[in-house]
Amino acid sequence: MDKLEQYREFVKKILTEHAQIATNNDDNVKAELIFDRENDHYQLAYVGWQGDKRVFGPVMHFDIQDGKIWIQYNGTEDSVAERLVEMGVPTLDIVIGFHSSFKRQFTRYAVG
Repeated sequence: MDKLEQYREFVKKILTEHAQIATNNDDNVKAELIFDRENDHYQLAYVGWQGDKRVFGPVMHFDIQDGKIWIQYNGTEDSVAERLVEMGVPTLDIVIGFHSSFKRQFTRYAVG
């Protein structure tokens, strides 16, 4: 399996695992997995209702750009970057996209 396909599978695995956790917690709020392979955008969002309050928003969002996994948003307590490293992704192929490029230079991950 080539690197790009492997990265897609890793991202989908992380998102799917989190979606399964969410599905067990609340029947009125659904976890929606969004996999756009053509443009390499991958997202987990929650959609539904808690009582009379509307729930809608992203939980995690990844992009794959220029051979790197960009973590654009992580609304969980989990370190998905570390999880990717455990799966075999080199730190130089992971970008913490929700940090500015200035801030990224001080992490162990790629700047961009």
